[in-house]
Amino acid sequence: MAIYKLFPYKDATLYSFYPDMNTGIDPITTISNLNIAVDSNPQVARFLTEFVQEEITDVINNKISGSQWDVDFRSYIATAQGVVEATDISVHPLAQFWYNGTGTYLDQPITTDGCAWYSPYFKNSGIAWSGSGTDNTNHYVTSSFNSNFVMAGGGAWYHSGSDGTLYAVTQSFDTRSTKDLKVNAKTVVEKWYSGSFENNGFITKWENSVEFNQNKQIQPVMQFYSVDTNTIYPPQLEFKWRDYQSVLTGSATASIVDTTNLISSLAENPGKFTPESVNRFRFNVAAKYPIKIYTTESQFTGTNYLPTASYYSIKDLDTNEYVVDYDTNYTQLSSDNKGNYFDVYMNGLEPERYYKICIKSNINGSTLILDDDYYFKIVNTL
Repeated sequence: MAIYKLFPYKDATLYSFYPDMNTGIDPITTISNLNIAVDSNPQVARFLTEFVQEEITDVINNKISGSQWDVDFRSYIATAQGVVEATDISVHPLAQFWYNGTGTYLDQPITTDGCAWYSPYFKNSGIAWSGSGTDNTNHYVTSSFNSNFVMAGGGAWYHSGSDGTLYAVTQSFDTRSTKDLKVNAKTVVEKWYSGSFENNGFITKWENSVEFNQNKQIQPVMQFYSVDTNTIYPPQLEFKWRDYQSVLTGSATASIVDTTNLISSLAENPGKFTPESVNRFRFNVAAKYPIKIYTTESQFTGTNYLPTASYYSIKDLDTNEYVVDYDTNYTQLSSDNKGNYFDVYMNGLEPERYYKICIKSNINGSTLILDDDYYFKIVNTL
């Protein structure tokens, strides 16, 4: 099974209260609806995120290569406040090219050399965000703003296709829910890949009923780490595909370990990898106390396998967070005549950090977790 992560090459937040301000290199992106004393108008923020199309095409053509696949857009929470009831975030494919710019929030003076609420280009560029209507790709483009509080702007995005396909994806949050953003992006990524419309990235915003709401009880703010963060939590486009292979049919099933009392080891692990590495780990197992039989060779020299319901995960050793979680479709252990194995693309792991591999296997109705110090490190150079 395979997980492959791409990182953005640009992102920025659009603020209705500072309609010319660019935040292209700020370490934080923001969505908000604020009603504060400094101004009686609701203040709305939305953020843009774009990934390199050539990298997306390379993953689909040269890595996935026809396998069953999926892809999620992920962004990791920095702070959240005011999310007091079930509220939806919506993510849309952006419909216009935009300049990243070099600003941060409330630069003095403010930076205006990139996208902002009024323009996808820069201040006084003469280029405004598009209004609603059908573009030359025959997809319906829309935008939203409230002219009572701010002039037109705040992005323009693809709403639907001529066949009625809706492109928005949503995630609901409430007071105690996990605040990391994770939405399925396959429909949009397929459109980018096919050329149905151009890849201008995503725009992330609160649902329409929240934005420009004057109710002082509705003031949600969520801030996420941007691509310019100095943490290990930049946004990601996470591809997953199923390249599962198995030799465990017929007589080979007799080699499946059927006891939780076993010994295991992780092979083909040199311990250090560069971010460009792709490694095939092998996982060796054997019953600790095999049933005695008459044989002319050691019972420990043969090839044994975990049951097919076995999966891997990867944890950051410092934070103890899963960077690749168990997935019954996409992290299932494969098998060949040498034993169980799985491939790991190191590109999605932060350098100069240690990681831990864990194996989960369902054996005779019991769930066994094997995490016996299977460590490795990502380094910039070997």
